[in-house]
Amino acid sequence: MTEELSKPVAEAVARARAQRPSRRASGRSMDVFGGELRRRDVFPLLVLHLIEREPAYGNRLIEEIERITEGAISVNPNTIYPLLRELEARGLIKGEWEHPDRRTRRFYAITEAGRRERERLSGELEPFFDEVIRSVTLLKRELYG
Repeated sequence: MTEELSKPVAEAVARARAQRPSRRASGRSMDVFGGELRRRDVFPLLVLHLIEREPAYGNRLIEEIERITEGAISVNPNTIYPLLRELEARGLIKGEWEHPDRRTRRFYAITEAGRRERERLSGELEPFFDEVIRSVTLLKRELYG
């Protein structure tokens, strides 16, 4: 048996059906707080940026990301070390052991290809970051006036 909707709910349903989600150039809707953020190259960009400033090892990068974001972004070793290995395999960074005769800390430095990739990612992600800022600003305005 189908129950009738109240007038306010029925109106809200009609409005929702009439509205179309915003679409990106790719035709997909954008949810900056969901999977979209994870699909982006935010961490590679951040790692390349930090390594360009100064060669660093994995745990140092984790600490620096947490410091920069004041703890809002937490990166664990299961994320950072595979990323470092991938960036090194792609020739974007070069790793060297602190003590080559034994496996201690591995310091990573950016390569010229890494600098080009950092520039590419930076240009690609700036509009994404702007959209995140815009979305959060709109939410804040809606919730707090």
